[in-house]
Amino acid sequence: MKEEYTIEEKSIAPQNTQYEEEREEELEEMPLLAHLQELRKRIILIFCYVLLGFLICYAFAEDIFSFIVAPLLVELPTNSRLIFTALPEAFFVYIKVAFLAGMFLMSPCIFYQVWAFVAPGLYREEKLYAIGIGICSSLFFIGGGAFCYYNVFPVAFRFFLGFSNAYIEAMPSLDIFLSFALKLLFAFGLIAQMPLFAFFLGRLGIISVRGMKNFRKYFMLLAFIVAAILTPPDIFSQTLMAIPMLLLYELSICVVFVLERSRVRT
Repeated sequence: MKEEYTIEEKSIAPQNTQYEEEREEELEEMPLLAHLQELRKRIILIFCYVLLGFLICYAFAEDIFSFIVAPLLVELPTNSRLIFTALPEAFFVYIKVAFLAGMFLMSPCIFYQVWAFVAPGLYREEKLYAIGIGICSSLFFIGGGAFCYYNVFPVAFRFFLGFSNAYIEAMPSLDIFLSFALKLLFAFGLIAQMPLFAFFLGRLGIISVRGMKNFRKYFMLLAFIVAAILTPPDIFSQTLMAIPMLLLYELSICVVFVLERSRVRT
C-alpha cells in the first residue's frame, strides 16, 4: 500500500517546472516572528545608512546648499544675499540639507534593504517587474527634479524678484527659500512618475486610451488643483507645474496606446 501511495503521488505531481518552483517558495515562507526579526534588521540597517549619509553630507552641507541656491543667486541684484532672522536658522537649514542629501546619497543602499525584505515573497516575474519599475521610477524622479532645477527655478526666481523696486528690496530667508525649493523639486519629481503609473495601470487593463482621452478635460482642472496643493500658494508656480503635468498626461496616453497595440499584435 505504501508503494502504491508513492506511485499515486508521483502520478499527480505537477509537471510544470515553474509551478513547482513557485510552490517551493510558498512552502519556504518564514513564520511571522522571523518576518518581524527580518524587518527589524532591515530597519536598523536603513537607519545606519541614513546616519552615515547624514554625517558624510554634513561636512559638505554648505557646498550642497550653495548648489541649490545657485539659480537664485544669479537672479538676485548685485550685492544682495540671503539672510536668516533666527539664531539657529542657518544651523537647522544645513541639518535639513545634510539629511536630505544623505538620503539621496544612500538611496541605493536603502532601496536594496527594502528589496531584500520584499523579494523573497515575490515570484520571478514579479521580481523582474519590480526591478524595472524601481529603476524607471528613480530615473523619472531625478529627471523631474533636474527639469525643475534647470528650467523652472530660473523663471520662477526671476518672476518673484521682479517685484523689487526702489522701495522694496528682496532679502530671501534661508529657511523659507529651502522650503520653497524642496517643495518644487519634490513636486516635479513626483509628477514625473505619471507615465510610469500609466504603464502600470495600462498593463493591468485598468485604463485605456479612449478613457484617458475622455478624461482629458477633467484632468486639466485636476492638474491645476494638484499644482495648487503641491506648490507654494501663487498662480505662477501652479502654472509652471500644471503645464508639465498636461504634457505628461499626453505622454501617458501615448504609453497606453503602445501597450494596447502590442496587446492586439500578440
